[in-house]
Amino acid sequence: MPLPLDGVLVADFSRVLAGPLATSMLADLGARVIKVERPGTGDDTRSWGPPWAADGASYFHSANRNKESLTLDLADHRDRAVAQELARRADVVVENFRAGTLDRYDLGYEQVRAGNEGVVYCSISGFGSTGAGADLPGYDFLVQAVGGLMSVTGAASGSGAGPTKVGVALVDVLTSKDAAIGILASLIARTTTGKGQRVEANLLSSLLASLVNQASAFLTTGDSPRRMGNAHPSIAPYELLRCADGELAMACGNDGQFRKLAAATGDVSLADDERFATNASRVMNREVLVAELERRLADDTVDRWVDRFSSIGVPAGKVGSIEDGFALAQRLGLEPSVPVGEDVPAQVRNPLTFSETPITNYVAPPRLGQDSDDIRRWLHEERIR
Repeated sequence: MPLPLDGVLVADFSRVLAGPLATSMLADLGARVIKVERPGTGDDTRSWGPPWAADGASYFHSANRNKESLTLDLADHRDRAVAQELARRADVVVENFRAGTLDRYDLGYEQVRAGNEGVVYCSISGFGSTGAGADLPGYDFLVQAVGGLMSVTGAASGSGAGPTKVGVALVDVLTSKDAAIGILASLIARTTTGKGQRVEANLLSSLLASLVNQASAFLTTGDSPRRMGNAHPSIAPYELLRCADGELAMACGNDGQFRKLAAATGDVSLADDERFATNASRVMNREVLVAELERRLADDTVDRWVDRFSSIGVPAGKVGSIEDGFALAQRLGLEPSVPVGEDVPAQVRNPLTFSETPITNYVAPPRLGQDSDDIRRWLHEERIR
């Protein structure tokens, strides 16, 4: 059965994470993705270990499945001609070089569009391609810091602990999804206009957009939100609560759930207390509320409280490891991982499911340059034709 992007050719000139992850998603959806890499070294993440897989760093594996690898030295005129021919034939070009770099090789947007009017050309940067940010290198950790994410992540302000980065390169991941959405939208627009366009995504803008309620709070009040540890600025109880043997993650999102929670602890009167009767009052009296709840939760274990709350529709869970997360997804029938070949680590399954065009083809990330000869031969034959 054909996949949604069958027949779409993607020339992937991106490296590290945001760009490669975006093109990996396109590859999952059926696009043919040709990853252009530097001879000898390839994508930076091939050397970002440990941990290591048999053929390189596991980091590289996380964002480069279902692709072909073509090694090209853009400083060499013959290799540059191959890259230009690939871009001329591509439906989509993705790059994350510093602004203006690919122009020097006649691979910038205007140059590619001149010979390929239908191209969707996606540029990913740290701080935009124009203005003062164009020359600034963009790395996830840096953008988490300067963009404000670290200022609302970590132990509560005043606790002695400082700002903390998220435990994964979340800004890169969010930007990759923004880029993929822009590319897909542009492909749809092309069916009407017959023309491609340039799509731009940058780490800082994607981060600010992803701050959602925290960004809205700043724009509403003019005050920057502060670190609150695991607490939520607008919902309570929505945090970790101590039980007899550990901590329980509680996500009580409305007054009805709180009434059930109170009843499950053996004291429904908590829900009638004016300090806790509404979400707004619970937020105002968070410290007292947490103390009251933890006094009751101390009577039993995390697992037993999770069972009790889950059975009545109160969102609660035990804090787990990544291994626990995969195990939970497996128990729920979500099939979190997929095999991609012998002696190759499994891959995380694409999170999307389709009723008519399911994703069934998962191929291991390519060895450096493994497809170079075949791609060069194909491009040469196509040029002659």
